[in-house]
Amino acid sequence: MTRIAPSAAFAAVPTADLGQGDRINLGVAGIIGRLPAAAEALGYLTAALRTNGTLPPRLLELVRLRIAFFNQCRSCIAVRYQSAIDDGLDEGAVCSLEQPADAENLSAAERAALRFGELFATNHLAIDDAVYDELREHFTEDQLVELGLHCAIALGVGRLSATWDVSEDLPESNGSSERLAPWNSSSVVATG
Repeated sequence: MTRIAPSAAFAAVPTADLGQGDRINLGVAGIIGRLPAAAEALGYLTAALRTNGTLPPRLLELVRLRIAFFNQCRSCIAVRYQSAIDDGLDEGAVCSLEQPADAENLSAAERAALRFGELFATNHLAIDDAVYDELREHFTEDQLVELGLHCAIALGVGRLSATWDVSEDLPESNGSSERLAPWNSSSVVATG
């Protein structure tokens, strides 16, 4: 049971035709929906990034999943977005997130973005000129802003979601008390 009940409007949404990943996302959205104006604004922001952004969905998903590991958000760790799968994300790439700096199946741009995302989640004050210089080898200034906003949303909403314990539709857990990670957890696909 989540720690905060969803809004009445979301509680009434039929879920029978939704996939497991979309039901997980609806659980989080249902809680945010308790503040309709904030939910709408967050929806506009994420839609604007998705519609107008230029970063590859695979790269953004890898960064989101790496941040989800540091957040220990079970919902975030379990979900894989269809747009990223369509862009070449597979579980091999997800398994590379355990040690992304050494992963041969990640591009240099992906490794640079993952380094940024990891620092953003663990020690944001360590993000210095050298980190940005490395990013600029692969990304434009606009893409750096886009990457930063994606990281901010993943970190903030993911940490908040972790405290809400939205777990009703999660895949079965192996019962381990170890830290969860995208590379050793069951996953489900969500639209988007």
